[in-house]
Amino acid sequence: MTTNTVRPVPLPESALPDGCLPWDAEQARRWIAALPPRWVPVRAGTPAVAALVLAAGVLVSGLALFAGLRGWVAACLALQVVWVAVRPEAVRLSAPILLGVVLLGWAGPSWAWGAALVVALAVVWVAAMVRLVARGRQRAVAGAAAGGVTGALPDDGVPIRRGTFLAWAGLVPLVAGAVLVVTAGGWSPADDRGFAPALGWYVAGLGVTLLLSAALGRRRAASLRRGPVPVLRVLVRENADLDTEVYAADDLEAVRPLFVVATSEIDDEDGDGEDGDGDSGDEDEGDDDAEIQEILDRLDAGEPGPVREAVLYGLPCDGAEILLVSAPAEAEDDAPVVERSTGPVRPLSEGAVRRRLAGEKRAVADEERRRAAVEDLAGRLRGQEAVEVRRWRAGWPDWLSVALGAVWVWVLFADESGLWRYLLGGALGIGVALLVPRQLAWRVTADRAGLWFNGLRGPRQMAWDDLRIVRSKGHELKIDSRRSAFGEWSVDTLRWRWLERKAGLVHPYDRLAREITAMWRDPALRPTGLTDERRRGRALWPLAVLTALGWAALLLWA
Repeated sequence: MTTNTVRPVPLPESALPDGCLPWDAEQARRWIAALPPRWVPVRAGTPAVAALVLAAGVLVSGLALFAGLRGWVAACLALQVVWVAVRPEAVRLSAPILLGVVLLGWAGPSWAWGAALVVALAVVWVAAMVRLVARGRQRAVAGAAAGGVTGALPDDGVPIRRGTFLAWAGLVPLVAGAVLVVTAGGWSPADDRGFAPALGWYVAGLGVTLLLSAALGRRRAASLRRGPVPVLRVLVRENADLDTEVYAADDLEAVRPLFVVATSEIDDEDGDGEDGDGDSGDEDEGDDDAEIQEILDRLDAGEPGPVREAVLYGLPCDGAEILLVSAPAEAEDDAPVVERSTGPVRPLSEGAVRRRLAGEKRAVADEERRRAAVEDLAGRLRGQEAVEVRRWRAGWPDWLSVALGAVWVWVLFADESGLWRYLLGGALGIGVALLVPRQLAWRVTADRAGLWFNGLRGPRQMAWDDLRIVRSKGHELKIDSRRSAFGEWSVDTLRWRWLERKAGLVHPYDRLAREITAMWRDPALRPTGLTDERRRGRALWPLAVLTALGWAALLLWA
């Protein structure tokens, strides 16, 4: 990963349990070797899980409409795709049961479907079992590295909140799925009556998945606190996603992360903020604002936090719960930071590390090209005559994105009918009415005072001194400020960066970001005049109303 030549922030000696051993590179390599083979899916991040949930939803429709399976069977089969990645414990029991259902009660259109499902269930079950067995190997290797040294967790007496959010979040799809199953006969079209209950069972199954994750996470967190647990000295670093990366104790440059885990710092409930005077409270609030601003700047730049020494409590393995006592991010602070895991441990395979490293190299190269382009543009602007006002507006990439979205929506609704068409179409129409007008007609106007952005309710201003970041990254153009009243403006479009690089093209979003960045950094390049109300851009709400009316007509008569 990105090398870090700065010495890690040291952990106070008082925070080290007696006899705590470092988790060195040799022991870390043994732990990595205990991971499942490459063909076994490992715990992925949130974007990958979301894509997997959507793919399983598509599989539900195929099994219900083409394989002729009952709704609950189709949903349970599709859920195996999700569970093998996030809940292999469930696959260990559910896959054999479904295998028996398919073998004993198959009544599909052909035996080819049945054979394919049997093979798929067998592969999924084997993958889940291999992954569960690998957890035992990881725990054994980590225990050997600890050398029998244990320590009591420093969060004794603090209530365990692990799983609370997931439990409440799981109730929503569980209830929604149950409603869909019960009412499927009243709103689903006659030609796809099998799909409606299958969708309801699938949504309810996602709710059960969240509830199971909440129960397992809470049980493992409670088990971690039943007595002294193995301890290891490690290095940690907060990545750009605010998750914690754990490294071997001698990996001073933070080259190879062992695993990633979401953590939350335990609040100091015994602080003396209530007993302090008003001036102290204002000073602490100012320090907190500065710290938050520093974190936001680092996230926008995609930079990780500093490497810190830490003590790891618990045996890390795929899906485990741990606790970290780490050095503070600033060396000037003396008190160590106690962080609980708020999600499972996610080991990183060699392939994942290579992909991350390649992505970082591309990001560094892109940043170097962006800086060179901004400097070159600034030099050319200095040689030009100053202008009173500069304007940028939506162009062909934005219009093409809207057109492709319209085609996709038409394909989605062309053959739909019944109440399902109007419920889904109405919900989607709200988003269309809010997003499409800005995508078609956004405008940014620059004068000597700052930037003006048109919007649904009218133009809004962002002063030059309030700018925090101007970035064209991925599919998004983002301009952010330090003001809470109008903190961020962004638009998205479809892009193919590899094609742009190969053809030597400059995307309009990149050009806009470079020009505004040059003006932001050098006041001499800014426009010299002030815009009047007419040139700041009109309110977009009339266009939103027309879009909503057009969408309603499409739903009713198309």
